[in-house]
Amino acid sequence: METTATAAGYVTRRPLPEDAADIHELISLCDTQVIGKADMTLDDVTDQLNEPSFDREADGWVVHDGTGRLVGWAWACRKGVGDNVDIDVVVHPGAAGLTGHLWDTVIERSGRIAAELGHDAAVVDVGLYREDSGKRAIVSARGFTAATSFIRLLADHGARVPEPDPLPGLSIHHGDTEEVRRQGHAVQQAGFAEHFGFSPVGYDEWYADLDSSASTDWAQLAVARVDGEPAAMLLGTNAFAGDENCGYVRRLAVLPGFRGRGLGRFMLRKAFAADARRGRAGTYLHVDANNSTPALDLYLSVGMRQVLAIDVWRREV
Repeated sequence: METTATAAGYVTRRPLPEDAADIHELISLCDTQVIGKADMTLDDVTDQLNEPSFDREADGWVVHDGTGRLVGWAWACRKGVGDNVDIDVVVHPGAAGLTGHLWDTVIERSGRIAAELGHDAAVVDVGLYREDSGKRAIVSARGFTAATSFIRLLADHGARVPEPDPLPGLSIHHGDTEEVRRQGHAVQQAGFAEHFGFSPVGYDEWYADLDSSASTDWAQLAVARVDGEPAAMLLGTNAFAGDENCGYVRRLAVLPGFRGRGLGRFMLRKAFAADARRGRAGTYLHVDANNSTPALDLYLSVGMRQVLAIDVWRREV
């Protein structure tokens, strides 16, 4: 692969799957400086590099210094076929001179991604730990403004977590079959249609993205049917299983016509009980603090507690 000089003493190239360990080491170093611990696993980084929506040949950059050490990682990734693009830049503290060039590069690439998808502009999002004043200054100087906040919540599990009482007419079906997976996808797409940063994704891409992830366990996809009609879905994964022995609710959605019946609370309590049976110490999830539905209140009411805040900054390119 052709390489190009980024600055004196540095070389930039496209990322390869075998770069995952070095990228993970760099991200862990930077996260530890900001929040006191590593917050991504090696599997998380591998999933990023292998995500079907991410084109390694066009949307990612790794930078090495003169000794061959990886000191920069930058990427832009589309979300479905909409105009929304996620980006991030991670630079080793000893290579701060790379920062401006890499940020400008991913921002420019975001506009090109949107253009390739037929849009006039890109809506570019970057998630920042609330404690990260350095990145906040960088994106603010480039025209980004704070758009929303995602709160990471944790439910701590004791030795036994009881199953919730059954609801009338409700049945639970798991993602071991394509029929249930398709129903889960349909409910999630409809349930999230008005949420921040949502971009429609067809079933095939949705399935490929999740199936390529090391943390996906289709048995943890649950679809709730009310009198035989799909009404809610919950997708649990093993994203926090290895480093913290916790479950993770990646998605929870209730169709608008079925809200207000306690389905969300029921699905959460089912997930908590299932994680406790697996021996998990707790269950994590993220919630948009500015969500128009009272999701945060629901999660707090079932005993979850806030452990981290990630602010999303946005700019149109």
